[in-house]
Amino acid sequence: MPDRDPDLRLAIIDNSIHPEVYRPVAHWRSHLAVPFEAFTARDGRWPDPGRFTHIILTGSEASILEPEVWVEEEAQLVREAVDRGLAILGSCWGHQLLAMALTGPSHVARCARPEIGWIPIRLLVTSGLLGRAREEPYTFSVHFDEVRDLPRSFEVLASSALCPVQAMRLRGRPVWGLQCHPEIDVAAGRELLRNMRDMGFKGQAALAAALASEPRDSDLIRRIVPAFLGRPGPTP
Repeated sequence: MPDRDPDLRLAIIDNSIHPEVYRPVAHWRSHLAVPFEAFTARDGRWPDPGRFTHIILTGSEASILEPEVWVEEEAQLVREAVDRGLAILGSCWGHQLLAMALTGPSHVARCARPEIGWIPIRLLVTSGLLGRAREEPYTFSVHFDEVRDLPRSFEVLASSALCPVQAMRLRGRPVWGLQCHPEIDVAAGRELLRNMRDMGFKGQAALAAALASEPRDSDLIRRIVPAFLGRPGPTP
């Protein structure tokens, strides 16, 4: 972890719907050695972009294709934060929200097949956030929607067998999206899958298969967090 920047001010927007099932702030907290403030989207609580340097957009049990009532407020906040030059990292639903907010709803869609469990992703380019091109780290994933057909304002950083846009970067800005959930470790991943199974979420066969599989996690989060928390500014 790099030395703490006294000017760094981090906000986490919690997009969960059922906190008894999914607790994204707890997942992120275990990897953060810096203070942060959490804001709950379902309660209509939002950070003031003028007060923060970094924002994490968490995942959600909601579908980006069936927007919650607060989604447009969050999309507008994202656009303002990008205009101000804040560093932003979206995970899963947060990744999809970034694409929708900055490029429009035609760039998010239902997956042909959901990705649930521990999967390999292929790094297409070398980046400080993820690592060297052609590496194939494993990480946790659970999603039914995806980002697709991005304009040239975005660079695709990683893909997987079922998802062409596993990671992306807004060119010239410290803004990244990750379809996967590197912040969810093996124990938390198993707990989330069990919760989703027991609550009767869709994809029951895929959830059962993931729970029966052998987890493989390359611990990408140890690379991602220090890279993201670097002082915000334009990327090359």
